[in-house]
Amino acid sequence: MATVSSLYRRVLPSPPAVDFTSPDGKRLFAEALEGGTMEGFFSLASCFQTQSEPAFCGLASLAVVLNALAIDPGRRWKGPWRWFDESMLDCCEPLDKVKAQGITFGKVACLAHCSGADVQPFRASQITVDDLRHHLIRCTSSRDCHLIASYHRKPLKQTGTGHFSPIGGYHAGQDMALILDVARFKYPPHWVPLPLLWEAMNTIDESTGLLRGFMLISRHNAAPSALYTVSCRDESWKSMAKYCVKDLPNILKAKSLDSVPTLLSHFIDSLPANAGSLIKWVVEVRRKEEEGPYLSKEEKERLFVKENVLQQVHDTKLFMIVHDLQCAHIQCCNCSSSSEDSITRIAASVRSQGAAMLSGNLVSSDGFCCRETCFKGVQANGGGPNTVISGSVVSEGNEQGVDMLLPMPTLSMSSCNSNLCNESIKYPSSAVVLTVLLLALHPSTWFSIMDEKLKTEFQTLVSTDNLPDVLKQEIIHLRRQLYYLKACKDEEYEDPVPPSP
Repeated sequence: MATVSSLYRRVLPSPPAVDFTSPDGKRLFAEALEGGTMEGFFSLASCFQTQSEPAFCGLASLAVVLNALAIDPGRRWKGPWRWFDESMLDCCEPLDKVKAQGITFGKVACLAHCSGADVQPFRASQITVDDLRHHLIRCTSSRDCHLIASYHRKPLKQTGTGHFSPIGGYHAGQDMALILDVARFKYPPHWVPLPLLWEAMNTIDESTGLLRGFMLISRHNAAPSALYTVSCRDESWKSMAKYCVKDLPNILKAKSLDSVPTLLSHFIDSLPANAGSLIKWVVEVRRKEEEGPYLSKEEKERLFVKENVLQQVHDTKLFMIVHDLQCAHIQCCNCSSSSEDSITRIAASVRSQGAAMLSGNLVSSDGFCCRETCFKGVQANGGGPNTVISGSVVSEGNEQGVDMLLPMPTLSMSSCNSNLCNESIKYPSSAVVLTVLLLALHPSTWFSIMDEKLKTEFQTLVSTDNLPDVLKQEIIHLRRQLYYLKACKDEEYEDPVPPSP
């Protein structure tokens, strides 16, 4: 088998490019710095890195920009440190696939959004070179916005095909942009004429059949989500997007819906089999950090906000209906088989067994039903934390309270009644997940309901108008996430602004 010769860098084609370290490159830098269009350069240079794989240019460009914007990834990189690295940008496309095939413009934009940034993607079909110049001047004149270019190397007389790199500066007098090429093993940073860069952007990516372009990446004006995020790491979000956009409206038309419980029953029963993995909870990602012995003031404040948001979900009328409906589908509180409801299943078993013992029936728990569940943390003598599960059961018309001590940490889970008495709600239950999903769907989703009275009633239930401000912002955040995931799936960025909440 023939072997490929090893390479150490390439000779930068000049012209059209000007090497950043050359005398002319240094002069351009000094003049642009004096002109005020190198403001973003220093934060990018402080976080600059070389792509670790030949096809990781999109991931490396995004990691540089996210770190330059000082966006906290909210999860560990290595040791105790939180820092964006290419290896962490696997949400929208598996790393093995990116390594083999590269990544598309739409997926990079989606990754930026999922990573907590505000994204404005523009394909070449949407803009002109004058628009590019306007956006570039705005970005390079500030420190809170950066531009990532998606372009073909051929117009620049460079070897290779499609490529991503951040733009580090602009020289107004000579109309040149500074490309901070993340393939530093190949080409150094270099200045190129902006019209030529525009020509390189105005090329078709053969993998999608769509034009390349650029995206503006900045920090969100609003605080990051305290509780909810959406992951497109697996395929579940694709089936859910199809269900919400195409299937659900047809279901609402086809079914004879005459009440809110009936509507919700059809919604739950028709969910895709993998719907449960659509919503990924930040609490699960950070659980280990939150349970550590040492928490910063900022982390403690975030935990407080998170628990407050969860409580606000529990206080909604929609949650009460979803919760009661969920319990109506089970017998004797034999709740969901998911791991998140395991405590509830234990509680149901304890109550039924307790009622059986009280009635002298140690064989079967059939015929018993629970009324309420309460979880309380206690400290056993000489031992660690324990959980007391208290419940009321009904057998043949007689109600009796049952308590049992379990050697496990106190957790707050939903049970088969709306009268929960846990002191703090820390982890979302399946009923919370469904409630939040219903609230996050775009209001137009429910236009297909045929019964006008039911439509009005249900739209009132899912309206965000009367929600507490913190929960409302969480729902709007998730709604925008769902929009971007659909856009990522379809590679559709003709309108870079999400629909209004």
